[in-house]
Parts: sequence; structure tokens; C-alpha cells
Amino acid sequence: MNSVQSIVSCLDGYDPDALAVDKAREAIRACLTPVDKIERVPVREALGRVLAQEIVPAIDVPAHDNSAMDGYAVRFADLNPGSEATLREIGAAFAGRKFDGSVGAGECVRVMTGAVMPAGADTVVIQEVVRAEGGGVVVPAGQKAGQHLRRAGEDLKTGVAVLHPGQLLRPAELGLIASLGIGGVAVKRRLRVAFFATGDELATIGAPLKVGEVYDSNRYTLHGMLSRVGVEIEDLGVVRDDPAQLEAAFRKAASGADAIVTTGGVSVGEADFIRRLMAQLGEVLFWKIAMRPGRPMAFGRIGKAALFGLPGNPVAVMVTFYQFVRDALLYMSGRSGDYSLPLLKVPSAGALRKVPGRTEFQRGILARDAIGEWSVRLTGQQGAGVLRSMSEANCFIVLEHGRGRVEAGELVSVQLMEGLV
Repeated sequence: MNSVQSIVSCLDGYDPDALAVDKAREAIRACLTPVDKIERVPVREALGRVLAQEIVPAIDVPAHDNSAMDGYAVRFADLNPGSEATLREIGAAFAGRKFDGSVGAGECVRVMTGAVMPAGADTVVIQEVVRAEGGGVVVPAGQKAGQHLRRAGEDLKTGVAVLHPGQLLRPAELGLIASLGIGGVAVKRRLRVAFFATGDELATIGAPLKVGEVYDSNRYTLHGMLSRVGVEIEDLGVVRDDPAQLEAAFRKAASGADAIVTTGGVSVGEADFIRRLMAQLGEVLFWKIAMRPGRPMAFGRIGKAALFGLPGNPVAVMVTFYQFVRDALLYMSGRSGDYSLPLLKVPSAGALRKVPGRTEFQRGILARDAIGEWSVRLTGQQGAGVLRSMSEANCFIVLEHGRGRVEAGELVSVQLMEGLV
């Protein structure tokens, strides 16, 4: 395994004292390896897992031509392009119970949605437009050949792969797999992530606060964010600023986890022995990322586990997690494709302060006005310790590295938080 330092030092523009957001993402990705262990699970238990096999249909779906609507199966050749046609009804076909005969000239068969198309018929006329008259079925002009017909294999074809390794299994994929009669699938094992918070100032929820203490909220935030990523979680609690306790926590985390996430202790001046201990136990880089909030961050390895040392301020924890840790964990889980948070462009409802030279992730509220036009506005105070700004927000306003002040009405990039927070 190559050293973290040797990998990232080869990247163009790498500067640990002023690292651009995109360069930090590139450096992290270059040092990670996806899990390779595979396990087989029942389809019902595969939701949220990463597929580890190709799904190749052994049957067509649907298996036969069938009706897409309730109506009548007819021969298009019996219909008149400019006038009504009267046909004789000779039977009925239902989903799961087909009509055994054949449709001849001037005949039709009553069909229900999903019913196998009777032999000889090639078109379905919906029941709402026909009428019964004189013992026959009257079909109006204007029908189209092959209408309301689902062809065999139009959804899935025998031998043509439909799902590939690395895909996330969502409800639609579970249904697709089940439609092929497959009861179990191979998936990547879940990523194991251990996390803890550091600091003598952290008080347990429910206990009375002493002077200078704050309640341990970051650990609850981290637990929620990790749960949304779909990993196995090990919560190691609050670890005090004591070298022996911290070393024990890091060693325990590294012994069984693929990744370790900590909060606190990575800023200059914050219990420097934590930084020394991280570097002593593994190979850890300390970055000053050109972003706001979340400037200090540590990244590296302890044993075989990737380490993400996040800041201690509540908002900075969430921003750095979503901008760096989330995608890293998804990559390590074996996901393929583009799962990064998309950027949308909308007008800013007001002026935004910004200085060039750093990327800012301001908390915003994306909403429509009375005439249906979208715009985004700030939640209010944007300090790294104002967790309320995250609770009230439904998006990040992403102001790029080189951008300066934004005037009202200018387009800005936003990342939606729905499904994340």
C-alpha cells in the first residue's frame, strides 16, 4: 500500500496550507480502495446495498404480448380508417387466464389489462370508446395499429444485462430483480465506520452543564449522517483529551473499521497531542482547506482504516462530511457512477458577501414566489457554530473558489439537502 503522502504529493496544485476543495476531494479519492468482499442476500434484504453481480434476464419481461388497457383485442385490418366498424365478440381474456381460440375476420375478444393477446389480434381498443349495438361491438374510426399493446420483452430481454456491479439497489431495482424470478443477489459487504467525538468540554445529554461545558451534539449529527449513507456504524462515544484514552479509541476503531470519523482536535491550538497521536498511530495529513466553514481537516490512515478528522464546530462537521466524507464512503462501499451532490443554478434573492480565494457553503432556503419563480436566500447567521442555520436550511449555497460578492438576482449554485439531513 503506497503512503498517503506519496500519493497526494504527486497531485498538481497540492498545498496542505491552502488546499482547494476540488483538490482535497481528488487527494482523498486517490488514497481509497473499495471493499472487495461479496455476500449473498435475499432480494427483500438488498435495499440500499451495492450490487456485486450482473443481472442478466433468463426470460423476457413481459413474457408475452399483452394488453396495456381494459378493452377489446381486434385485428387492425378489420377497422375502417374513416368510419365505424362493427365486430362480433367471441370471448374474453384475463390476466393469468388467456383466451384459447383465435381472432378471425370481423371478430374481437374482450381483454383486461395484462391479459395475453389472443392469437390473430394485433391491436387493443379501450373500452371507453366502444359501444354495444345490435349484438355487436362498435369501434369508432381513428384507431392506430398496435395501440395499447405491450410487446414481449419490451421491458427486459433475455440475455441483455439490465443491472451492473456497483449499482445501488433501490425499490425499483428490487422489483426488477424479482420480476425475473431471482430470489437472491450478490452484494458488496457493508462498509464499517467507527466514530467518536473528542473534548473535555463535552457533557453527556441529561447531565447538568458545568461552566464551560457544552452538550455532545456532534456525535448525534454524525450518527444521523452515517445512517443515511448506509454503512455499519460503531459509536465509540466521547473520548476525553487524554493520550491513553485517545490511543485506545483509535486502536479499537482501526481494528475493525474500514473508516474512522472523528470530530474535534484537528485545529492548530486544539489539544496538539491529538494531532501528534494521530500521526504517531498512522499516516495522517493535516490540511487547511480553502473553504468556509470547515477549514481544518485531517485525512490519512490508521492501520488499514481511512481516517477523517473533522472540525469541532457543528456546522463545519456537517459541511465537511457532505463535501468530503460522504462521497469517500460511497466510493469505498463499491458504488459506481456519479453520486456526487448535483449543483443547480437559481437566482439569489439578496446580496451575498464573499471574498475570492475560498469556496463557501452558505446555508440557504430554496423557495418559489407567488408567480412560481425559484430563488434562494440565506437562513440568517452563517457562523460555523450556528447549527440552527442547518436545521432551517434546505440547501447549501455553493459559492465557488474564485467568486466574489454576489448581487441580488445573480445565479448561484445550490445543493439540495433533501434526503441528506
